Amino acid sequence: MDQDRPKPDLIVFDCDGVLVDSELLSCRCLSEVLAEFGLQLTVERALELFLGRSTKAVEEHYRDLGQVLPRDFLPRLKARVLETFTGALQPIPGVGSVLSELKTPCCVASSSDLDRVSLSLDVAGLAPHFGDRLYTAQMVRHGKPAPDLFLHAAAKMLADPARTLVIEDSVSGVQAAKAAGMMVWGFVGGSHYRDRDGRAILSAAGADRVFARMSDFWEA
Repeated sequence: MDQDRPKPDLIVFDCDGVLVDSELLSCRCLSEVLAEFGLQLTVERALELFLGRSTKAVEEHYRDLGQVLPRDFLPRLKARVLETFTGALQPIPGVGSVLSELKTPCCVASSSDLDRVSLSLDVAGLAPHFGDRLYTAQMVRHGKPAPDLFLHAAAKMLADPARTLVIEDSVSGVQAAKAAGMMVWGFVGGSHYRDRDGRAILSAAGADRVFARMSDFWEA
């Protein structure tokens, strides 16, 4: 922990790519469902464009390109993701131990919708660590990289943003946390960073620290 800053009163965890190893799975689902509508998007490009962002960002991206996604796109994508997660989702190695040993209050703040976050935590066996302390982009006007979601989570948890630590795996998430006046640690242990320099990516985005193993969580 940075000696110049006090220990946090609240730790906010992103879900996808931090608690569960879901980013490659969800981007694969997005690529497959888009293809069903005649739109080609590689998994790699999906990661570049939408890592850490909501499905609203997907719609806005294609709208800006002059392509309005069909009405049944989002329901079909949601169904594909939930089916895939139920059968294949795994927790990030070591995160259960971190959460079990945690003495600081914690919560989840995710760009995914509440159903998906709840399912992810249930499948991964992490739900008991958070209870109903789940906050999603559905609850605020502007998603990441805007600070709204993290500020909402801190307000609900009665925490001072300046004494809040965020754990994030995406550029948009790091930017959102910094915009909220919070300390943020970048996590690059998800499989979506296997072939990418996550340390450089998240450091450039403004992360106060970047780490790759949950076993190193408290090592400054």
